[in-house]
Amino acid sequence: MSKVLIIGAGGVGSVVAQKCAAAPEVFSEIMLASRTKSKCDAIAALITDRKIQTAQVDADSVPELVALFNEFQPELVINVALPYQDLTIMDACLETGVNYLDTANYEPKDEAKFEYSWQWAYQDKFKEKGLTAILGCGFDPGVTSIYTAHAAKHHFDEIHYLDIVDCNAGDHGKAFATNFNPEINIREVIQKGRYWENGQWVETEPHEIKQALNYPNIGPRNSYVIYHEELESLVKNFPTLKRARFWMTFGDEYLTHLRVIQNIGMASIKPILYKGVEIVPLQFLKETLPKPEQLADGYTGETSIGCRIKGIKDGKEKTYYVWNNCKHQDAYEDTSSQGVSYTTGVPAMLGAMLFLTGKWRKPGVFNVEEFNPDPFMELIGKYGLPWQEEINGDLEVN
Repeated sequence: MSKVLIIGAGGVGSVVAQKCAAAPEVFSEIMLASRTKSKCDAIAALITDRKIQTAQVDADSVPELVALFNEFQPELVINVALPYQDLTIMDACLETGVNYLDTANYEPKDEAKFEYSWQWAYQDKFKEKGLTAILGCGFDPGVTSIYTAHAAKHHFDEIHYLDIVDCNAGDHGKAFATNFNPEINIREVIQKGRYWENGQWVETEPHEIKQALNYPNIGPRNSYVIYHEELESLVKNFPTLKRARFWMTFGDEYLTHLRVIQNIGMASIKPILYKGVEIVPLQFLKETLPKPEQLADGYTGETSIGCRIKGIKDGKEKTYYVWNNCKHQDAYEDTSSQGVSYTTGVPAMLGAMLFLTGKWRKPGVFNVEEFNPDPFMELIGKYGLPWQEEINGDLEVN
């Protein structure tokens, strides 16, 4: 029985709050906080069988966070706010003696760059305070990293090749929309690609490497190599990897919109003056696009995300594919959310549960693959994201 504070009232925050509320035996008290309290109140209204508290907080302000933490006194903060705010929230946790969990690594607001080095630098501080910080407990990063740890523990003596494959075959009916925060999403997918091979990072032009891959219950979809944050921690924690890549599907229409947005300067994060007011084009564009939580009603189709792995077991080559398919309609029926928010929010709740029940608890800063994957794999299906596996099948990836 523990208090938990959720920061962030978007689509993922809504899923986390509802899933935590459904487990009162672990989450005795819940507070949901964000910059806009009315968003928290709207989510709280969805939860009819118990009351959760709401609060206003500016997650860019360490003093505001500290004041809220001291008032509510949570055992754990679940950070599903913007990646820009990871470090201020971690600073507030250190100052108040609160444990920490997030779903995405830190990136500076003024530079489209994300890496774990900023958060890994907190290792000694959290260890000295006896606090736990759990990094990247969404789906990717998160479940994909746990899938990799599960494979390493139960299926391989050495993992040599890892391909994380992420397909959203859903249809939200909009001309152009992103499935999570548009500002973060667009910054991420327009960057150059990067993958790990033979002990070094290989950089590619955006969407340079393309291959049609087959996804369970979906079929073939054009998939592109992009850089994704879990690659950084996985190649560190599984040093036998010879190559590690991340593939994501994009439709032709989506890529066309993305090119136009870039060509007319709306993807820029450099401030400009408009009628004497400084604005950031991408932040302005974000305000014109549908909110991810607005896509849920009527969203059809499903996601398919997993790990395709090749390595050695007992001296023989082996392949292993582990994945989850999540239907947007099922996510909506469960939490009034679309599938991408659902697949991120459920693992965040489960990671918090494993921490609070003592299964994932040790002082310091850790990526999820550094914990025992077994309790997570045993429970994730119960909470809405069952996994499937195929041994010695065709991994397809070249």
